[in-house]
Amino acid sequence: MVDLSFRDITERIKKIELPDFDYVAGVAEGGLVPASLIAYKLGVELITVKINFRDPENKPRYEEPKVLTSPQTELTGKKILIVDDVSVSGKTLAIAAGLFKNNILSTLTLKGKADYVLFPEIKDCVNWPWKIK
Repeated sequence: MVDLSFRDITERIKKIELPDFDYVAGVAEGGLVPASLIAYKLGVELITVKINFRDPENKPRYEEPKVLTSPQTELTGKKILIVDDVSVSGKTLAIAAGLFKNNILSTLTLKGKADYVLFPEIKDCVNWPWKIK
């Protein structure tokens, strides 16, 4: 298990070069903190969606991720950065992307698979500083 601090994460966020976006969409629950930090860095509004796939032990709960809350606003033609903490299979990000069809989408995760990955070198499980044990 890899321990990451808020300092580690914010330092990577400071260093990453991102294009302009109109919105950041945070995938709850794990993606909300990093999405908030990214939205603040970019000076754009944060949208939240709740999609659940895995249990606290990181095992899939369902066959496919389930949308529990959708975006409250209809957007078209906007540049949106979808942020989650981890993407293993890409299924959650794909479901999130479907919620924002008719927009220009990019993805960012702290580790795993995405257009932008803050910690590509980390392959092990991570002890995120916002996870309550």
